[in-house]
Amino acid sequence: MFQSINPFTEEPFSEIPPLSHEEWEEKLNLANQVFSVWRARSLKERRALVQKLAELMDKEKDRLAALITREMGKPVRQSLSEIKKCIWLCEYAVEQAPSVLADRVELPYAPEKSYVTYQPLGVVLGIMPWNFPFWQVFRFALPTLLSGNTVLVKHAPNVMLCAIELEKLFLAADFPFGAYQNIPITVEQTGQLMASPYLKGVSLTGSVEAGRAVATLSGQHLKKSLLELGGSDPYLILDSADLELAAKECVLSRMNNGGQSCIAAKRFIVTEKNEEEFISLVKREMSTYKIGDPGLMETSLGPLARKDLRKRLHSQVSHLVDKGAKLLLGGRLPDRQGYFYPPTILKSTASSAVSSFEEELFGPVAFVIVVSNEEEAIETANASPYGLGAAVFSRDIAQAEKLAREKLQVGSCVVNQALHSHPALPFGGIKDSGYGRELSSWGFYEFVNVKTIQVS
Repeated sequence: MFQSINPFTEEPFSEIPPLSHEEWEEKLNLANQVFSVWRARSLKERRALVQKLAELMDKEKDRLAALITREMGKPVRQSLSEIKKCIWLCEYAVEQAPSVLADRVELPYAPEKSYVTYQPLGVVLGIMPWNFPFWQVFRFALPTLLSGNTVLVKHAPNVMLCAIELEKLFLAADFPFGAYQNIPITVEQTGQLMASPYLKGVSLTGSVEAGRAVATLSGQHLKKSLLELGGSDPYLILDSADLELAAKECVLSRMNNGGQSCIAAKRFIVTEKNEEEFISLVKREMSTYKIGDPGLMETSLGPLARKDLRKRLHSQVSHLVDKGAKLLLGGRLPDRQGYFYPPTILKSTASSAVSSFEEELFGPVAFVIVVSNEEEAIETANASPYGLGAAVFSRDIAQAEKLAREKLQVGSCVVNQALHSHPALPFGGIKDSGYGRELSSWGFYEFVNVKTIQVS
């Protein structure tokens, strides 16, 4: 059974059984049958349905936000922001789809009467995480559907009510029955589904371990795949940094969604010159976060999503302390109801912080790593097997931009700000953070056949 447990009250409130083999196979067959109908719909018609979806979500945003908060513990004001971001993505996709998906006819050096057209592949599976239960689905499903594909979503087991609500929304927006389907299936069943010739692609947002398993199956069955995996994002605070700004943006990134974000700032790499003042400012910023009932608008830090996630996080913190990291704040399990973990700061030098590079800390834990100079900061940032995002803080904008562009081994890098995904910018990582890109025009092209046409 897939069980939903309120992370604040620790009380279970829903149980959903996985589909039988016959049930998920029926959904897959339906998605395959509907594909021929859906791809024949004009782009104008598809865009109209996405616009209607945005309007429905806008009307229901408070109710949808409350559901997210109840099921995974995100403070409700952040849940509301997640829904609004989904609406924003709908509006962006509706506006941009005609130009992005139009046939490309101006091809330098190409033969006359040749062009490129973008054709849908068929049924595409999305394996989605719990930390942004609406946003992650939307950034995968919207471009995939607008391109003419049909979609199956295997959502995380602890947010099954969000998964069910998502399917209801697409149906209420008049998407054809079967174009978007929720499929509550097990990991084993997912492997069986991926072997089907009806399935043409898979997009996973999840752990490195899950990514390796999906990549193996995708290769075995020759499916197009996209992987957005973990991160250990470095934020570099250089000698000339505006420390007030750096501390504010670093903590904002680290604490959003309770620190349960792939692109959260996870390693604060600061030069010796700024160590003392920067840490003091980070402590001050973290102290402003109000911990409590995530259903209240004034709460800024809620519980972690599950008990086992809190246990793992605390084990990681304890391990790092045992290995020599200094605990500067937090790091102790609170004696209260709910899966809360306190704002925590660890400190180490680059030479003794290796294990923090190799593991993703998924919670409100900042790891401050002190380096002697810019060169060591870059080396430390790139030492991680992950390569999702990064940030550089410096008053020398030209220096910071050059470092971001040429030195840091990540998919996205920002200067003097926290990293956020944006509908108009491609999002994804390198190394153990995965491959492929979501959002912007790149997101539309992941699950299409880029077909060359020549006429003589």
